[in-house]
Amino acid sequence: MPMPDLVTDLSPLSLADIARMAADQRLPPVASWNPEQTGHSRMRIARDGTWFHDGAPIRRETMVRLFSTILRREADDSHVLVTPAEKLVIDVDDAPFIAVEVKSDGTGNARQLAFRLNTGDLVLASAHHLVRIAGSENNPRPYLGVRGGMEARINRAVYYELATMAIDEGADPPGLWSSGMFFALSPTP
Repeated sequence: MPMPDLVTDLSPLSLADIARMAADQRLPPVASWNPEQTGHSRMRIARDGTWFHDGAPIRRETMVRLFSTILRREADDSHVLVTPAEKLVIDVDDAPFIAVEVKSDGTGNARQLAFRLNTGDLVLASAHHLVRIAGSENNPRPYLGVRGGMEARINRAVYYELATMAIDEGADPPGLWSSGMFFALSPTP
């Protein structure tokens, strides 16, 4: 399966373009693969989104993108790289993806938020892709639901951009709408 072109900037795209591209993302059916051969991949995804193999960073973006398409979260919250032939554990320090860019269209409850991940994946915040804030008021840790129980940590610059939008709109509690859902931008208990 050829890899689609990597989206590196959301600014020239409309939300309709982003929504179409997000819907067109084709991923292998990893949820249906249950190979008997298992092991450890000797790979790790660091908190900053860097992928490592045997302690060395994987520098080829296309390899990281390819591996990210066969990533799955297990019922015990571990992560695995899975193919029809084998399932290999991968260590994940925080979240397997990082939301590195956001694009907003509209205001109030008509707003839509689209995110670009460090792997090039596109995600629209919605009932299927929730924004949640973990941590505390002094140390918020924002996340975006991606797929199959996996999340992207929303990087600091994107979180500040979201917070600025929420402050400008004056919502109480501070938060933003996207795809008909309100997402509070403060930690939930």
